[in-house]
Amino acid sequence: MIDYDFTQFDTKITGAREWLTKEYRGLRTGRAAPAILDAIMVSAYGSMMPLKQVGNVGVEDARTLRVSAYDAGLLKDIERAISAANLGVGTGSDGNSVRVSFPELTSERREQLVKFAKAKLEEARTTVRLARDDSWKEIQEREREGTLTEDDKFFLKDELQKKVDKANADLESAFESKEKEMAS
Repeated sequence: MIDYDFTQFDTKITGAREWLTKEYRGLRTGRAAPAILDAIMVSAYGSMMPLKQVGNVGVEDARTLRVSAYDAGLLKDIERAISAANLGVGTGSDGNSVRVSFPELTSERREQLVKFAKAKLEEARTTVRLARDDSWKEIQEREREGTLTEDDKFFLKDELQKKVDKANADLESAFESKEKEMAS
């Protein structure tokens, strides 16, 4: 049995996958998705607080979100924070909550979003490549030290490549899913 632990590599890959998923969640597609508001910070009670802590976000219909403030006095601050985030959405307050309207995506904007999604995919792939390079250097170093045989080194190289291929396929799948979502 070859004594090599891929845990560090797996952790980096999981981190890249989670990062890409988070980036894609915040990518507006024309449909109302509460996750797009996750990064919004609201000025409340003298400090900056995440929107989730000052209000509840719900889906009203396919292109509208409704943000209900826990404290009605914060409605203007919530509306201001959403507008300032420059997400390309419309906001309006009805006195009880803030409505966030998602306009229909133009084909030009959709193309820009697909390019942006591809760029994020490439960033995640770069993380995978760097993790692969780090693991490969470590494997080679262990062979030089004599703790691994040459056969073990090439066996581990094959195992590493299988993990890289799977990680890249997972990232590509996430991109394709997001691309379909933006097309509809």
